[in-house]
Amino acid sequence: MCTVTTEETTLTLEMGWEGPKESLTFEPEQMKSCLLEMEKPVFVVSLDGRVGMTNEGHPIYGGRTTLLASSRAITPDFLGDASFRQDHGLRYAYSTGAMANGIASEELVIAMGKRGMLGSFGAAGLLPERIESAIATIQAALPNGPYAFNLIHSPNELALERGAVELFLKHGVKTVEASAFMDLTAQIVHYRLAGLSLDEAGHLQIGNRVIAKVSREEVANRFLSPAPEALVAQLLAEGRITQTQAQLASEVPMADDITVEADSGGHTDRRPLMTLLPSIIALRDQAMEKYNYQTPIRVGAGGGIGTPRSAFGAFSMGAAYVVTGSINQGCLESGASQHTKQLLAGARQADVFMAPAADMFEMGVKLQVLKRGTLFPMRASRLYEIYNQYQGIDEIPADERAKLESRIFQRKLDEVWDDVVAYFNRRDPDQIKRAQNEPKRKMALIFRWYLGLSSRWSNVGEKGREMDYQIWCGPSMGAFNEWTQNTYLESWDKRHAADVAEHIMRGASYQWRIQDLRLHGVTLPARLNEYRPESPAI
Repeated sequence: MCTVTTEETTLTLEMGWEGPKESLTFEPEQMKSCLLEMEKPVFVVSLDGRVGMTNEGHPIYGGRTTLLASSRAITPDFLGDASFRQDHGLRYAYSTGAMANGIASEELVIAMGKRGMLGSFGAAGLLPERIESAIATIQAALPNGPYAFNLIHSPNELALERGAVELFLKHGVKTVEASAFMDLTAQIVHYRLAGLSLDEAGHLQIGNRVIAKVSREEVANRFLSPAPEALVAQLLAEGRITQTQAQLASEVPMADDITVEADSGGHTDRRPLMTLLPSIIALRDQAMEKYNYQTPIRVGAGGGIGTPRSAFGAFSMGAAYVVTGSINQGCLESGASQHTKQLLAGARQADVFMAPAADMFEMGVKLQVLKRGTLFPMRASRLYEIYNQYQGIDEIPADERAKLESRIFQRKLDEVWDDVVAYFNRRDPDQIKRAQNEPKRKMALIFRWYLGLSSRWSNVGEKGREMDYQIWCGPSMGAFNEWTQNTYLESWDKRHAADVAEHIMRGASYQWRIQDLRLHGVTLPARLNEYRPESPAI
């Protein structure tokens, strides 16, 4: 409605619509088609006592046909932060997060990259030669990106963390997704600062981008701040960065992007996104003002994103981008086995459980896993109970030890230790040296044998070990299964990661349009309120 005031009178004009009346539809199914034409605006009009919808025509003041509401064209490339898309070379502000041990596989990263979305390779837990092979494969398929590699904090295996950074720098990996960090380490600071330079005009250039996954405010603050001076000085003294890079360190934050990780699969604090995301955005704003950075830091959302409505919710709260995880593990391109993907396709939101993590077992850190169809959560939890109860393997009562060997390890613990020694002699020999005279540490390494291999069994589909599969999973997997019920995506063997991403982003755009009309007072039939994946998007 428009009110025009002159010196003599006030004239109120209602908004109207002008266009071909034959384009108007009054049937719900045809209205759905109008709503799905998201490259075009949609108009809701009142004509002869009936409410119709069309993508044609335009608004006018006055006229015989009353315009009840309208929504402009809104497509997936509208959602999120434009600078995130531009800096990473993307079509959509959408990323598939890293899942360790190559679950977020080369195939997954390449498939996403070819569709203009960012995939992060699950480098955590892999040996250097396996990571190097993945770098070669991905760079050959995506020479200009986009892609990222995971750098996971490994407090018990710092040599691996350093080795991964050296590989990324050697092969020119320009984006890493830093996860599970509780504090900054020399490794992540080295990667960040080694990419700093000045162009010919003297402008600061950031060559190595960091996407930091965080679930705690104190960790977010570390990545929102410049690199700690002590670590900068250490790296400079060791000759790992230049004097120029050391001087530039104070001008940039440790991360370009902060992914707020809520109730996710794997390592998680199970924080609710609705409270955590606004808090981290506020911290970002404070950091921007405090340090006066040249380029804004972006804050995205991950954990619990498995449907268009959850993606829409994140974007509407101010997320610069969204990150999916659990739902990608159930897709054809992931490194998980067929049996695991079948279990994931049957998961519901309550079918998840917290269990001890292999990489931070001694610290009591837990991760979220699928409990449906596997006994891993209960068996892993029992191992942690025993670890806290005894000071070494030799203290475990004979009957308890027999149960461990027959039910969980399926072999003698002495044989397991021999495997552990062989493994760490290749990977990080210092681990064995430290355990030789520390019985409790030796017990931890033996128990971590089971925790580590259980995820590998899940990936390769180890026969006879199905009940021991460790399957990282959050409640978003159940929400995704509910959303895709009675559609072609209900079957796991029809799920392609890029296709799923297209539907989620297109559906989020659809939900934005529905909300736009709702805010104008339009109530639509219930069947029109949700986007459904009726056919492949790609």
